[in-house]
Amino acid sequence: MSELRDRLTLSEIVGRRVRLTRAGREFKGCCPFHKEKTPSFTVNDDKQFYHCFGCGAHGDAVEFVMQQDNLSFIEAVEMLAAQAGMEVPQQTPQEVAQARKEKSLHSLMDDAANFFTHVLYETKEGSGPLAYVRERGMSAEALTAFRIGYSPADGQALRRYLKEKGYTDEQMVEAGVIRRSTRGGEPYSFFRERLMFPVSDKRGRVVAFGGRVLPGNAAEDAPKYINSSDSPLFHKGRMLYAESHARAAAADGQPIIVVEGYMDVMACWQAGFRGAVAPLGTALTEDQILVLWKLCNVPVLCFDGDNAGRRAAARACERILPLLKPDYTARFAFLPEGQDPDSLLRGQGRGALQAFLDSALPMADFIWSRHTAGQVFESPEARAGLSKGLEDEAARIADRGVQHYYRQSFREKIFAAFRWKGAKAGKRKKDERKDRVGDVMRLRRPAFTDLSLSRQVLLVTVINYPEIFELVEEEFGSLDIENKRLDLVRQSILDIMGSGNALDRDGIVNYLNGNGFGEELSLLMSEGVYTHAGFARPGRSVGEAQAGWFETWQLLYARAVRAELKAAGRALANDPSLENEEKWRALHNVHKASGDGN
Repeated sequence: MSELRDRLTLSEIVGRRVRLTRAGREFKGCCPFHKEKTPSFTVNDDKQFYHCFGCGAHGDAVEFVMQQDNLSFIEAVEMLAAQAGMEVPQQTPQEVAQARKEKSLHSLMDDAANFFTHVLYETKEGSGPLAYVRERGMSAEALTAFRIGYSPADGQALRRYLKEKGYTDEQMVEAGVIRRSTRGGEPYSFFRERLMFPVSDKRGRVVAFGGRVLPGNAAEDAPKYINSSDSPLFHKGRMLYAESHARAAAADGQPIIVVEGYMDVMACWQAGFRGAVAPLGTALTEDQILVLWKLCNVPVLCFDGDNAGRRAAARACERILPLLKPDYTARFAFLPEGQDPDSLLRGQGRGALQAFLDSALPMADFIWSRHTAGQVFESPEARAGLSKGLEDEAARIADRGVQHYYRQSFREKIFAAFRWKGAKAGKRKKDERKDRVGDVMRLRRPAFTDLSLSRQVLLVTVINYPEIFELVEEEFGSLDIENKRLDLVRQSILDIMGSGNALDRDGIVNYLNGNGFGEELSLLMSEGVYTHAGFARPGRSVGEAQAGWFETWQLLYARAVRAELKAAGRALANDPSLENEEKWRALHNVHKASGDGN
């Protein structure tokens, strides 16, 4: 197949059927697979694929010929091979029969999707569902791209339509669009009075459907969603909703985001997250994880922030962990409780979802949080239990190299968490219980000799204790840092925390790592910084961190005032004007108020 593709120029093959114009390194034209007036169909010879941003059709030369001429895979290969002067192996009779069967079923599913679309847009019964999806904020472009339709209440309507197209009941049953009656009656439509979401394979061909009941349209015990059963075309545990759209997005360098439902995928797509996909009514399977890794080596799994979302994330983690391999992993993003991507995007916009995706947890950090969240490890036995649990998690990874680094990562986290819980741990715990808002313990002023180190301490304290951000935000925002990279760290913290995101320490660290500040984090979180400011170290109380932060800030402030006072004194000596005298007196009063006796 690779030799065949190398001998063909995709734009020449497509250009015989579609009028193409060059647009940079690509070609553009009107899609041959759906009616459109504005060109949204692109052809890329370098990447050897075509993609329609309107209907989601996507593929290479073979897939184009299959879709355009309604041919099987072998038939399309034979036709292109003849054009390229190549020979292909002859099919067995069994292969020929299977190809014809699949071709027939693909056509049936495409016609069924057209029928549902017709009902939605062109019948009175579809007017209510159409109004519903528009009220949900779905654009005409998104509805067209995902071929959204509606199944009527009449259980025979689809069957009659497909019979007129020449399909048999046996084919419809095999495709899963109708079911045989157990009472001896006529076969009837599987989907009735539901919003219809066609499920396409990676080539963009419809292979199944998902149906969503509309509010007030069904009995109270009716499931909100139903999906097609497995068929010769469809295996729900091996496919992802919107995979064809995601393939094109991944080829353009966009991230792959896994969400829960069809509406979430569409909302993400509409907001510009074109790499959104969803499992098909089941928890994420091993096969789907492998499909994701063909699209992107680090997909982001997006979950609700409630207990159900955490449980779903835990199940996904359990499936992914044994499959991990070098450079292939996943990250975990959690939305606020009660929110899903659809509602978050409608309520707060693209930036809100982007912020949560940016702070997504790496696998190792998510596993650590699962084992430590809300727990206290005061005894050696408790810490030993934590260590064993993490070692057991690492042991489930099949790849020995990845397993080694997970063990190392977990051991480093345990060492960092407990190395300061020595003989004074009990006393510190007792002191922490005494902390009260507005009654923060006073600390001895840190004896910094390097002012740049003071600024590093202020940065790392906010990173390790984001709970104090609101209290120090004004001073933190005015902090002057000469090192441009560290000042970018400060600005990034202001951006993410100031946008209303309630991130914990791990969330901020993940956000900064994801934005390329890993080297700066290593500097800030080094022993050289913590040695001079123990209150900034993880594991101390929030009150201790807050008091230490303000002590350090006052030190910097006082020194800055003293430097300005000296400069004002020199200016007054050189020019004893009233203006210079007033400036010197004002700074002298500030200097006295700062309490710095130096």
